[in-house]
Amino acid sequence: MADNTNAAAEVAAGAPPGMPQLDVSTFENQIFWLLIALVAIYFVLSRVALPRIAGILAERQGTITNDIAAAEDLKARALEAEAAYDNALSDARAEAQRIAGETKAAIQADLDVAIEKADAEIAAKAAESEKAIAGIRAGAQEAIKEVAKDTAKEIVAHLGGKADARSITTAVTSRMKG
Repeated sequence: MADNTNAAAEVAAGAPPGMPQLDVSTFENQIFWLLIALVAIYFVLSRVALPRIAGILAERQGTITNDIAAAEDLKARALEAEAAYDNALSDARAEAQRIAGETKAAIQADLDVAIEKADAEIAAKAAESEKAIAGIRAGAQEAIKEVAKDTAKEIVAHLGGKADARSITTAVTSRMKG
């Protein structure tokens, strides 16, 4: 109370009053308007702002739920696609292995046929070569006999002897036989 008398004395003395909000004489009036303002704010918030905020939050929650469901669906599809891809890849590898095996078998069969053909050709040419060599050998032996006969005849003639063709042939033939 002493403060009220000091404030009243200051007002009476012509001193400027302090802050009007702190003036005790207007507290009842300020409290009345404060309560009216709070009730008005409460009704505005409860009837307008809070339902809008609740609607926005519900909408966001629905969107988040839908997005999560869509993401799970896409994840399931991705897993199915990956499984299908892995299955197709393993099938393709198996098919490639099968084709490679068939191709290898076909090439081996062709190679075997070509080897058999080449072996037959080589055997035929070897036989021809053996015949030719045998012919050449026989011809060479005959040529050697003739040269040996001629040489023996010349040697005997050169040494001063006389030999008939029959004895020279017999001597050369016995010498060539071993």
